Amino acid sequence: MSSKKSEIIKKLADNYPNFLRKDLSRIFDIFITEIRNSLKRHERVELRNVFTIEPRIRKARIARNPKTAEKIYVKEKRSIIFKSSKTWSDKINE
Repeated sequence: MSSKKSEIIKKLADNYPNFLRKDLSRIFDIFITEIRNSLKRHERVELRNVFTIEPRIRKARIARNPKTAEKIYVKEKRSIIFKSSKTWSDKINE
């Protein structure tokens, strides 16, 4: 389930008619930029009772190609872990 920025702003504008769309667009941009900058600084992002996003570093390792059984060196990787809260998951799954 993916959403476009324009769809999200349209829903926000429908729910909050007192705000201008350009203001909602700016707020959304600031929100996304702050999350991105926090993850770049290796900080955890948490919206209480909604979700957490946490950057993790996966260690370098030796993996195996299952087709040829050849050993391959895999470099260290950075990944993002997303976890929704229990209450939010329950609301989505209703």
